[in-house]
Amino acid sequence: MNPPQTNSSSAEAPARLQLEGITKRYPAVVANNGVSLKVRPGEVHAILGENGAGKSTLMKIIYGAVKPDEGRIFVDGKPVQIRNPQEARQYGIAMVFQHFSLFDTLTVAENVWLGLDKSIPLLKVIERIEATARDYGLEVDPHRPVHTLSVGEMQRVEIIRALLTNPRVLILDEPTSVLTPQAVEKLFVVLRRLASEGCSILYISHKLHEIRSLCTACTVLRGGVVTGECNPAQETNASLSRMMIGSEPPELKHREAQVGEAVLRVQGLSLKSQDPFGVDLQEIALQVRSGEVIGIAGVSGNGQKELMYALSGEDTRSSPEMVQVLGKGVGRMGPGRRRTLGLHFVPEERLGRGAVPSMGLAHNLLLTRKTSLGKGGWIRLGQLKEQAADIIRRFNVKAGGPDAAAQSLSGGNLQKFIVGREIDAKPRLLIISQPTWGVDVGAAAQIRGEILALRDAGCAVLVLSEELDELFEICDRLHVVAKGRLSPSVARADATVQQIGEWMSGLWEGAAAPSTAKGGTHV
Repeated sequence: MNPPQTNSSSAEAPARLQLEGITKRYPAVVANNGVSLKVRPGEVHAILGENGAGKSTLMKIIYGAVKPDEGRIFVDGKPVQIRNPQEARQYGIAMVFQHFSLFDTLTVAENVWLGLDKSIPLLKVIERIEATARDYGLEVDPHRPVHTLSVGEMQRVEIIRALLTNPRVLILDEPTSVLTPQAVEKLFVVLRRLASEGCSILYISHKLHEIRSLCTACTVLRGGVVTGECNPAQETNASLSRMMIGSEPPELKHREAQVGEAVLRVQGLSLKSQDPFGVDLQEIALQVRSGEVIGIAGVSGNGQKELMYALSGEDTRSSPEMVQVLGKGVGRMGPGRRRTLGLHFVPEERLGRGAVPSMGLAHNLLLTRKTSLGKGGWIRLGQLKEQAADIIRRFNVKAGGPDAAAQSLSGGNLQKFIVGREIDAKPRLLIISQPTWGVDVGAAAQIRGEILALRDAGCAVLVLSEELDELFEICDRLHVVAKGRLSPSVARADATVQQIGEWMSGLWEGAAAPSTAKGGTHV
């Protein structure tokens, strides 16, 4: 990635956006405490902080989605009151949320249209979406209903919707969480162009190399308070990490795999997608053994969702022998029966699939484990809360206790709790999608370390991720999924980012699996 370019003229201009003493209190936490910052025209300004530091709350205040208890906001030097997102858009402020704000039952075009001037005909909106998607490399079909989109595709819609408002201040909350490295580079080209045209960009990301590459200024939050400012281009990943979490993340210990029996075996899995806009699975063949981590890379929307459904038991249409756990055909079994065999899984959608938003963390444990249920289905509430409290402590989840509603947690903290819930269940087979999506560097290192500890204890682990760095860090073998087909496996030591990137386009025909000679499986 190219180093960030500072707009010299913007350094002398008045602040496009200025915050003074912004404070927001919730019953269990003070999310922002006297926060002040300035963002100048043409500046790409990073907001850095660990999970629960108050970053997303601060951005929602700027966008009018949350009302501050104290403090003032200035746009172009003039004090303003932003009472809702519509008023924010009138000031030229657009935001791409970490948790998407899309209506599932509407099409892509209709969702985008909601944020635009209603005098523009829908057909014109569709043309603009197609042109923007083409120009910026953000492939999306404007006619598709949102409920049929993958998480990565929804993120593209959010970005396109923001760009179509011609923003003067663009807020991006974890915009690259589910984008490939190539797509990230394309997005950065777009953002640099917007900045050169005078747009101010507020950028939240836990990917420190992105912040150093893209951003020209940085404000650090810890516990809702501003603890530092810097030019990230002059910092290292280690120094930014110290500013953010007070230390450097621990180095992962990747021991040589002690591979055992096949725990998951998939043979000839072909399934037509139940979603008219989904991807059909074609002859998927896969094996995961105890004591190893297998990774599946791929661009979002290439069959990952359909594969997760088939493996987790949410889709039970395959013949029993197509999916086997410990030699037992489970293709027709639902998630509960597969869980009794030791299969636990973490879906990519945290709220709604991984957790019930309105339920407390303790009660969310009941979704995947029944150890706190007594005779007749009575809940041992004390035991349940104690289990939740243990997970909160072990995974350093910032929450108001075991009774805190899942929806009250930041995205990263909810991710830590859900991953912790499944790891704490001591599975024989763990299938996990996007394990560190939206979590800070310290939490990501902890989650990856826990995955490797599970592997070393003999668990079989399958990881679906669009973070290539993550897959190369924790996996023993790698596959790629493209257009519903699965590549041969390749040993991590033999794989390259370039090779995996090419395979993401489906270009693996005739490729041998180097891992086969080393005991890896290429079924």
